[in-house]
Amino acid sequence: MSGAAFSGTGRNSRGFFPVCLAWFFACLLGALPYFLSGVLPRFIDAFFESVSGFTTTGATLIADVESMPRPVLFWRGLTHWLGGMGIIVLTMAIFPLPGGTGFQLVNAETAGSENGKLTPKIASTAKNFSLVYTGFTVLLAVLLLIGGMDWFDAVFHAFSIIATGGFSSRNNGIAAWHSPFIEWVCIIFMILAGFNFKLLWRLLRGKYREVLRNSEARAYGLVILVSAGFCAFALYNAGGMPWGQSIRQSLFQSVSLLSSTGLAVTDQTLWPPPAQALLFFVMFLGGCSSSTAGGIKIVRHVILFKQAGSEIKKLLNPRGVFSIRLNGRAGRKDMVYGVAGFVFLYLALVFAAFLLLCASGLDIFTSLNLALLTQGNIGRGLGQSDFGPLIYGLPALIKGGLCFTMIAGRLELWAVFALFSRDFRRI
Repeated sequence: MSGAAFSGTGRNSRGFFPVCLAWFFACLLGALPYFLSGVLPRFIDAFFESVSGFTTTGATLIADVESMPRPVLFWRGLTHWLGGMGIIVLTMAIFPLPGGTGFQLVNAETAGSENGKLTPKIASTAKNFSLVYTGFTVLLAVLLLIGGMDWFDAVFHAFSIIATGGFSSRNNGIAAWHSPFIEWVCIIFMILAGFNFKLLWRLLRGKYREVLRNSEARAYGLVILVSAGFCAFALYNAGGMPWGQSIRQSLFQSVSLLSSTGLAVTDQTLWPPPAQALLFFVMFLGGCSSSTAGGIKIVRHVILFKQAGSEIKKLLNPRGVFSIRLNGRAGRKDMVYGVAGFVFLYLALVFAAFLLLCASGLDIFTSLNLALLTQGNIGRGLGQSDFGPLIYGLPALIKGGLCFTMIAGRLELWAVFALFSRDFRRI
């Protein structure tokens, strides 16, 4: 889950350390099945796979997933599902803590959210979130079963898609079934998984107007339509691909990259260069706030876009007083500052990871790609291939650095960077 601008207080900051510790130990324990089964005999590799699963990144070091023992493969998919829900939110749903501690922990995990709760109490909020999340998972699994998957593959991909993770139980992913029905089902649920879960809850309660006037929801829909429409036209115009197929593939790849799911049904590197360039841009927009998607998030781009327009108005009218409007209401100035700070930290961490990868001997483009994909919890870029074999050969220190970027990206940076602040040690 994620949000728009950092608004943590000293009280909520106390939740940062237990949240980070919980995620670290969850990833540490999650590595044991890979390590003890011998699937990944080096513990750093097992830890990387576990981190990639829990953070819903989807980058994998396992070349042949179909040869894995079924229990370990099931655990691999389950890490996505648990990570997508959020270890702390799941804990709050099952073991509500007294004295407001639960709200502090969830605030730390979703640092920067607009902090609009589904219900007045955090325990009820977590339970309602869990119900929506679980309900979508079950529904998706049933539809995939109808589409021709067996129960194992259906449940595995339901875990992966609802968590916007990208792991698959097949080496060729969704493309292994060659099924338009399965692809359309995946498209719909990737859109839902990348959407704001708070807005989904309101939508399920019939509050359609509130969702329709939401700035982030409108921008999310616009990006999907523009990206898919442009790519579909490029595919039809360049290779004569039938309209139905071009629309389906364009929607699948656009939504997959926008939501940071990372699944693929075709090799986009064979697409026309303009379509590839647009998908490369879409990949780093991210999904909505309060979703399982990674990346910078749509709402932050909306805020910065509106602020840029406000600054232009000030240049043309120096005496005027302008403010950005979000969801039909005037936005706070500190929200803009929070977004600007987040984007700076995001790019700074990408640059640090980029330098670390370059120092390992990788070329500049590959290093930048890996840094962006792990930081944004995307896992895979353009094409069906991933960087698994390449990452497998990297030194342990580099893999550890990539694990850090994945966890930092999953926790929206603030909770992790706050631990290194002098002010945090004074709390």
